[in-house]
Amino acid sequence: MQALSWQVLTREIKFLAGIAVISVAQTWFNCQRCHADPRSYALVSFFSFCIWILLWRGNSWMTDYIDARIPWLKEPVKRLAFSVVTTIVYTVGVVLLLMYVFRLVFDFTFGNALQYTLVYSTVITLIVCLFLHGRAFFLNWSKVELDAEKLRNENLTARYEALKGQLDPHFLFNSLNVLTNLVYQSADQSAAFIKQLSEVYRYVLDIRHKELVSVEEEMKFVESYLYLNKIRFGDKLRFVNKLNDTTGNVPPLAIQMLVENAIKHNVISEDDPLTISISRLNDTIAVENNLQRRYTSEPHASGIGLDNISKRYEMLTNKSIVVEETPGAFKVMIPILQLA
Repeated sequence: MQALSWQVLTREIKFLAGIAVISVAQTWFNCQRCHADPRSYALVSFFSFCIWILLWRGNSWMTDYIDARIPWLKEPVKRLAFSVVTTIVYTVGVVLLLMYVFRLVFDFTFGNALQYTLVYSTVITLIVCLFLHGRAFFLNWSKVELDAEKLRNENLTARYEALKGQLDPHFLFNSLNVLTNLVYQSADQSAAFIKQLSEVYRYVLDIRHKELVSVEEEMKFVESYLYLNKIRFGDKLRFVNKLNDTTGNVPPLAIQMLVENAIKHNVISEDDPLTISISRLNDTIAVENNLQRRYTSEPHASGIGLDNISKRYEMLTNKSIVVEETPGAFKVMIPILQLA
Protein backbone atom coordinates (compact mmCIF):
# COMPACT_ATOMS: atom_id res chain seq x y z
CA MET A 1 0.00 0.00 0.00
CA GLN A 2 2.85 2.41 0.87
CA ALA A 3 4.64 1.54 -2.38
CA LEU A 4 1.47 2.23 -4.33
CA SER A 5 0.95 5.59 -2.55
CA TRP A 6 4.55 6.57 -3.29
CA GLN A 7 4.09 5.68 -6.97
CA VAL A 8 0.93 7.82 -7.15
CA LEU A 9 2.69 10.74 -5.43
CA THR A 10 5.71 10.44 -7.73
CA ARG A 11 3.50 10.37 -10.81
CA GLU A 12 1.58 13.42 -9.57
CA ILE A 13 4.79 15.37 -8.92
CA LYS A 14 6.08 14.53 -12.40
CA PHE A 15 2.77 15.64 -13.91
CA LEU A 16 2.80 18.99 -12.07
CA ALA A 17 6.47 19.55 -12.93
CA GLY A 18 5.73 18.89 -16.60
CA ILE A 19 2.81 21.36 -16.57
CA ALA A 20 5.05 23.95 -14.87
CA VAL A 21 7.73 23.61 -17.56
CA ILE A 22 5.12 23.87 -20.34
CA SER A 23 3.63 26.99 -18.68
CA VAL A 24 6.99 28.73 -18.39
CA ALA A 25 7.86 27.90 -22.00
CA GLN A 26 4.41 29.00 -23.18
CA THR A 27 4.84 32.40 -21.46
CA TRP A 28 8.25 32.86 -23.09
CA PHE A 29 6.86 32.39 -26.59
CA ASN A 30 3.46 34.08 -26.13
CA CYS A 31 4.24 37.08 -23.93
CA GLN A 32 7.07 39.19 -25.36
CA ARG A 33 6.53 42.06 -22.91
CA CYS A 34 6.94 39.64 -19.99
CA HIS A 35 10.64 39.17 -20.85
CA ALA A 36 11.49 42.53 -19.25
CA ASP A 37 9.06 42.22 -16.33
CA PRO A 38 9.78 39.28 -13.94
CA ARG A 39 6.55 39.82 -11.98
CA SER A 40 4.41 39.69 -15.11
CA TYR A 41 6.38 36.67 -16.33
CA ALA A 42 5.77 34.84 -13.06
CA LEU A 43 2.05 35.71 -12.93
CA VAL A 44 1.40 34.80 -16.57
CA SER A 45 3.28 31.51 -16.09
CA PHE A 46 1.28 30.81 -12.93
CA PHE A 47 -1.95 31.68 -14.78
CA SER A 48 -1.02 29.25 -17.57
CA PHE A 49 -0.16 26.60 -14.96
CA CYS A 50 -3.57 27.03 -13.27
CA ILE A 51 -5.38 26.97 -16.62
CA TRP A 52 -3.66 23.75 -17.67
CA ILE A 53 -4.40 22.05 -14.34
CA LEU A 54 -8.03 23.16 -14.12
CA LEU A 55 -8.82 22.35 -17.74
CA TRP A 56 -7.04 18.98 -17.74
CA ARG A 57 -8.35 17.78 -14.38
CA GLY A 58 -11.80 19.32 -14.80
CA ASN A 59 -12.40 17.92 -18.26
CA SER A 60 -11.03 14.55 -17.20
CA TRP A 61 -13.52 14.48 -14.32
CA MET A 62 -16.37 15.59 -16.60
CA THR A 63 -15.46 12.89 -19.13
CA ASP A 64 -15.75 10.20 -16.47
CA TYR A 65 -18.98 11.75 -15.14
CA ILE A 66 -20.62 11.91 -18.59
CA ASP A 67 -19.40 8.41 -19.48
CA ALA A 68 -21.30 7.02 -16.50
CA ARG A 69 -24.55 8.64 -17.66
CA ILE A 70 -24.39 8.76 -21.46
CA PRO A 71 -22.53 5.69 -22.77
CA TRP A 72 -20.59 6.18 -26.00
CA LEU A 73 -21.84 3.01 -27.64
CA LYS A 74 -25.53 3.53 -26.91
CA GLU A 75 -25.88 7.25 -27.74
CA PRO A 76 -22.71 8.37 -29.57
CA VAL A 77 -24.19 11.53 -31.19
CA LYS A 78 -25.75 12.76 -27.95
CA ARG A 79 -22.55 11.90 -26.09
CA LEU A 80 -20.35 13.87 -28.52
CA ALA A 81 -22.67 16.91 -28.62
CA PHE A 82 -22.98 17.00 -24.85
CA SER A 83 -19.20 16.72 -24.46
CA VAL A 84 -18.46 19.58 -26.87
CA VAL A 85 -21.01 21.91 -25.24
CA THR A 86 -19.89 21.19 -21.67
CA THR A 87 -16.22 21.50 -22.65
CA ILE A 88 -16.69 24.95 -24.22
CA VAL A 89 -18.89 26.22 -21.36
CA TYR A 90 -16.51 24.89 -18.73
CA THR A 91 -13.42 26.32 -20.48
CA VAL A 92 -14.88 29.81 -20.93
CA GLY A 93 -16.13 29.79 -17.34
CA VAL A 94 -12.76 28.72 -15.92
CA VAL A 95 -10.80 31.32 -17.94
CA LEU A 96 -13.11 34.20 -16.95
CA LEU A 97 -13.18 33.12 -13.30
CA LEU A 98 -9.40 32.75 -13.14
CA MET A 99 -8.87 36.17 -14.73
CA TYR A 100 -11.21 37.69 -12.16
CA VAL A 101 -9.31 36.00 -9.31
CA PHE A 102 -5.94 37.25 -10.64
CA ARG A 103 -7.27 40.79 -10.92
CA LEU A 104 -8.75 40.60 -7.40
CA VAL A 105 -5.80 38.91 -5.66
CA PHE A 106 -2.75 40.07 -7.62
CA ASP A 107 -4.15 43.29 -9.15
CA PHE A 108 -3.10 41.88 -12.49
CA THR A 109 -5.10 42.41 -15.68
CA PHE A 110 -4.64 40.82 -19.05
CA GLY A 111 -5.69 43.86 -21.05
CA ASN A 112 -6.51 43.06 -24.66
CA ALA A 113 -5.45 39.42 -24.25
CA LEU A 114 -8.90 38.28 -23.08
CA GLN A 115 -10.16 37.26 -26.53
CA TYR A 116 -6.86 35.60 -27.43
CA THR A 117 -6.78 33.73 -24.10
CA LEU A 118 -10.33 32.46 -24.51
CA VAL A 119 -9.77 31.24 -28.08
CA TYR A 120 -6.38 29.75 -27.28
CA SER A 121 -7.65 27.98 -24.14
CA THR A 122 -10.73 26.64 -25.94
CA VAL A 123 -8.68 25.24 -28.82
CA ILE A 124 -6.15 23.63 -26.48
CA THR A 125 -8.96 22.22 -24.35
CA LEU A 126 -10.78 20.77 -27.34
CA ILE A 127 -7.56 19.05 -28.42
CA VAL A 128 -7.06 17.66 -24.92
CA CYS A 129 -10.71 16.60 -24.72
CA LEU A 130 -10.48 14.96 -28.12
CA PHE A 131 -7.75 12.81 -26.63
CA LEU A 132 -9.74 12.10 -23.46
CA HIS A 133 -13.00 11.34 -25.28
CA GLY A 134 -11.18 9.25 -27.89
CA ARG A 135 -9.54 7.30 -25.10
CA ALA A 136 -12.92 6.83 -23.35
CA PHE A 137 -14.54 5.66 -26.59
CA PHE A 138 -11.71 3.21 -27.26
CA LEU A 139 -11.86 1.81 -23.71
CA ASN A 140 -15.65 1.36 -23.96
CA TRP A 141 -15.36 -0.24 -27.37
CA SER A 142 -12.63 -2.56 -26.10
CA LYS A 143 -14.77 -3.52 -23.09
CA VAL A 144 -17.74 -4.34 -25.33
CA GLU A 145 -15.50 -6.44 -27.58
CA LEU A 146 -14.09 -8.29 -24.57
CA ASP A 147 -17.60 -8.86 -23.17
CA ALA A 148 -18.77 -10.15 -26.55
CA GLU A 149 -15.79 -12.49 -26.76
CA LYS A 150 -16.47 -13.67 -23.21
CA LEU A 151 -20.11 -14.38 -24.12
CA ARG A 152 -19.00 -16.24 -27.25
CA ASN A 153 -16.67 -18.37 -25.16
CA GLU A 154 -19.40 -19.01 -22.59
CA ASN A 155 -21.75 -19.98 -25.39
CA LEU A 156 -19.24 -22.45 -26.81
CA THR A 157 -18.61 -23.85 -23.34
CA ALA A 158 -22.34 -24.10 -22.63
CA ARG A 159 -22.99 -25.85 -25.94
CA TYR A 160 -20.12 -28.24 -25.31
CA GLU A 161 -21.40 -29.01 -21.82
CA ALA A 162 -24.89 -29.51 -23.23
CA LEU A 163 -23.70 -31.97 -25.83
CA LYS A 164 -21.45 -33.72 -23.35
CA GLY A 165 -23.94 -33.84 -20.49
CA GLN A 166 -27.28 -34.22 -22.20
CA LEU A 167 -27.05 -37.76 -23.48
CA ASP A 168 -24.48 -39.04 -21.06
CA PRO A 169 -23.58 -42.62 -20.11
CA HIS A 170 -26.41 -42.67 -17.57
CA PHE A 171 -29.00 -42.16 -20.31
CA LEU A 172 -27.26 -44.72 -22.52
CA PHE A 173 -27.14 -47.18 -19.61
CA ASN A 174 -30.91 -46.84 -19.02
CA SER A 175 -31.61 -47.20 -22.73
CA LEU A 176 -29.52 -50.38 -22.98
CA ASN A 177 -31.30 -51.82 -19.95
CA VAL A 178 -34.65 -51.17 -21.58
CA LEU A 179 -33.37 -52.67 -24.82
CA THR A 180 -32.17 -55.80 -22.99
CA ASN A 181 -35.70 -56.41 -21.71
CA LEU A 182 -37.26 -55.64 -25.09
CA VAL A 183 -35.10 -58.18 -26.89
CA TYR A 184 -36.88 -60.99 -24.99
CA GLN A 185 -40.32 -59.44 -25.43
CA SER A 186 -40.56 -58.20 -29.02
CA ALA A 187 -38.05 -58.21 -31.86
CA ASP A 188 -40.05 -55.57 -33.75
CA GLN A 189 -40.20 -53.27 -30.77
CA SER A 190 -36.48 -53.78 -30.14
CA ALA A 191 -35.71 -52.80 -33.74
CA ALA A 192 -37.88 -49.68 -33.43
CA PHE A 193 -36.18 -48.79 -30.15
CA ILE A 194 -32.70 -49.12 -31.70
CA LYS A 195 -33.78 -46.98 -34.65
CA GLN A 196 -35.02 -44.20 -32.37
CA LEU A 197 -31.88 -44.41 -30.24
CA SER A 198 -29.72 -44.02 -33.34
CA GLU A 199 -31.84 -41.03 -34.43
CA VAL A 200 -31.22 -39.37 -31.08
CA TYR A 201 -27.45 -39.71 -31.29
CA ARG A 202 -27.35 -38.81 -34.98
CA TYR A 203 -29.18 -35.56 -34.25
CA VAL A 204 -26.72 -34.68 -31.49
CA LEU A 205 -23.81 -35.20 -33.89
CA ASP A 206 -25.49 -33.26 -36.69
CA ILE A 207 -26.23 -30.11 -34.66
CA ARG A 208 -23.01 -29.86 -32.63
CA HIS A 209 -21.71 -26.94 -34.77
CA LYS A 210 -25.05 -25.12 -35.16
CA GLU A 211 -26.30 -22.18 -33.12
CA LEU A 212 -29.91 -22.56 -34.28
CA VAL A 213 -32.08 -25.36 -35.60
CA SER A 214 -35.64 -25.28 -36.91
CA VAL A 215 -38.47 -25.99 -34.49
CA GLU A 216 -39.52 -28.81 -36.79
CA GLU A 217 -36.12 -30.52 -36.53
CA GLU A 218 -36.01 -30.07 -32.77
CA MET A 219 -39.50 -31.53 -32.35
CA LYS A 220 -38.62 -34.63 -34.38
CA PHE A 221 -35.69 -35.13 -32.05
CA VAL A 222 -37.88 -34.56 -28.97
CA GLU A 223 -40.36 -37.17 -30.21
CA SER A 224 -37.54 -39.70 -30.64
CA TYR A 225 -36.26 -38.85 -27.17
CA LEU A 226 -39.74 -39.21 -25.66
CA TYR A 227 -40.30 -42.50 -27.48
CA LEU A 228 -37.30 -43.97 -25.67
CA ASN A 229 -38.52 -42.68 -22.33
CA LYS A 230 -42.08 -43.88 -22.89
CA ILE A 231 -40.74 -47.39 -23.47
CA ARG A 232 -38.98 -47.03 -20.12
CA PHE A 233 -41.87 -45.50 -18.14
CA GLY A 234 -44.88 -46.77 -20.09
CA ASP A 235 -48.20 -45.05 -19.36
CA LYS A 236 -46.65 -43.31 -16.36
CA LEU A 237 -45.19 -40.76 -18.81
CA ARG A 238 -47.64 -38.88 -21.01
CA PHE A 239 -46.92 -36.41 -23.78
CA VAL A 240 -49.30 -33.89 -25.34
CA ASN A 241 -48.13 -32.14 -28.51
CA LYS A 242 -50.17 -28.95 -29.03
CA LEU A 243 -47.65 -27.47 -31.43
CA ASN A 244 -49.54 -26.83 -34.67
CA ASP A 245 -47.00 -24.32 -36.04
CA THR A 246 -43.34 -25.39 -36.31
CA THR A 247 -41.96 -22.36 -38.13
CA GLY A 248 -39.01 -20.51 -36.63
CA ASN A 249 -35.83 -21.60 -34.88
CA VAL A 250 -34.52 -22.40 -31.42
CA PRO A 251 -31.09 -23.24 -29.99
CA PRO A 252 -30.33 -26.95 -30.49
CA LEU A 253 -31.45 -29.25 -27.66
CA ALA A 254 -33.36 -26.39 -25.98
CA ILE A 255 -36.79 -28.05 -26.06
CA GLN A 256 -35.32 -31.49 -25.33
CA MET A 257 -33.50 -30.12 -22.27
CA LEU A 258 -36.78 -28.81 -20.86
CA VAL A 259 -38.45 -32.18 -21.43
CA GLU A 260 -35.52 -33.96 -19.81
CA ASN A 261 -35.60 -31.59 -16.82
CA ALA A 262 -39.27 -32.45 -16.30
CA ILE A 263 -38.46 -36.18 -16.37
CA LYS A 264 -35.42 -35.83 -14.10
CA HIS A 265 -36.93 -33.66 -11.40
CA ASN A 266 -40.44 -35.04 -11.03
CA VAL A 267 -41.92 -38.21 -9.57
CA ILE A 268 -43.15 -40.63 -12.27
CA SER A 269 -45.29 -43.48 -10.97
CA GLU A 270 -48.57 -45.32 -11.48
CA ASP A 271 -50.24 -43.13 -8.86
CA ASP A 272 -48.56 -39.93 -10.05
CA PRO A 273 -48.08 -40.03 -13.83
CA LEU A 274 -46.15 -37.15 -15.40
CA THR A 275 -47.77 -35.23 -18.25
CA ILE A 276 -45.60 -33.03 -20.46
CA SER A 277 -47.21 -30.71 -23.00
CA ILE A 278 -45.58 -28.55 -25.65
CA SER A 279 -47.45 -25.66 -27.23
CA ARG A 280 -46.87 -22.38 -29.04
CA LEU A 281 -47.81 -19.11 -27.34
CA ASN A 282 -47.34 -16.22 -29.77
CA ASP A 283 -43.59 -16.18 -30.48
CA THR A 284 -42.60 -18.66 -27.78
CA ILE A 285 -42.52 -22.42 -27.28
CA ALA A 286 -44.04 -23.40 -23.94
CA VAL A 287 -43.04 -26.66 -22.24
CA GLU A 288 -45.30 -27.42 -19.28
CA ASN A 289 -45.64 -30.32 -16.86
CA ASN A 290 -47.63 -31.11 -13.74
CA LEU A 291 -45.39 -30.38 -10.75
CA GLN A 292 -44.63 -33.31 -8.44
CA ARG A 293 -41.08 -32.50 -7.51
CA ARG A 294 -38.63 -35.26 -6.73
CA TYR A 295 -36.45 -34.11 -3.83
CA THR A 296 -33.66 -36.61 -4.37
CA SER A 297 -31.91 -35.46 -7.51
CA GLU A 298 -30.12 -37.89 -9.77
CA PRO A 299 -26.32 -37.73 -9.48
CA HIS A 300 -25.81 -36.50 -13.02
CA ALA A 301 -28.31 -33.64 -12.77
CA SER A 302 -25.59 -31.02 -12.62
CA GLY A 303 -27.71 -27.92 -13.17
CA ILE A 304 -26.99 -27.54 -16.87
CA GLY A 305 -30.67 -27.18 -17.89
CA LEU A 306 -32.24 -23.75 -17.55
CA ASP A 307 -28.95 -21.94 -16.96
CA ASN A 308 -27.53 -23.41 -20.16
CA ILE A 309 -30.54 -22.36 -22.23
CA SER A 310 -30.58 -18.89 -20.66
CA LYS A 311 -26.90 -18.28 -21.47
CA ARG A 312 -27.33 -19.37 -25.07
CA TYR A 313 -30.30 -17.02 -25.53
CA GLU A 314 -28.24 -14.25 -23.93
CA MET A 315 -25.63 -14.84 -26.60
CA LEU A 316 -28.05 -15.01 -29.53
CA THR A 317 -30.65 -12.34 -28.75
CA ASN A 318 -31.92 -9.80 -26.25
CA LYS A 319 -34.95 -12.02 -25.59
CA SER A 320 -34.92 -14.20 -22.50
CA ILE A 321 -36.67 -17.32 -21.30
CA VAL A 322 -39.64 -17.10 -18.91
CA VAL A 323 -40.16 -19.52 -16.03
CA GLU A 324 -43.57 -19.82 -14.35
CA GLU A 325 -44.16 -22.05 -11.35
CA THR A 326 -47.50 -22.57 -9.62
CA PRO A 327 -48.44 -25.09 -6.91
CA GLY A 328 -49.57 -27.57 -9.54
CA ALA A 329 -47.59 -26.82 -12.67
CA PHE A 330 -44.21 -25.80 -14.00
CA LYS A 331 -43.88 -23.97 -17.31
CA VAL A 332 -40.90 -22.64 -19.26
CA MET A 333 -41.34 -20.44 -22.34
CA ILE A 334 -38.46 -20.02 -24.76
CA PRO A 335 -38.50 -17.40 -27.56
CA ILE A 336 -38.74 -18.52 -31.18
CA LEU A 337 -35.95 -16.92 -33.20
CA GLN A 338 -35.61 -16.15 -36.90
CA LEU A 339 -32.47 -16.72 -38.94
CA ALA A 340 -30.94 -13.44 -40.13
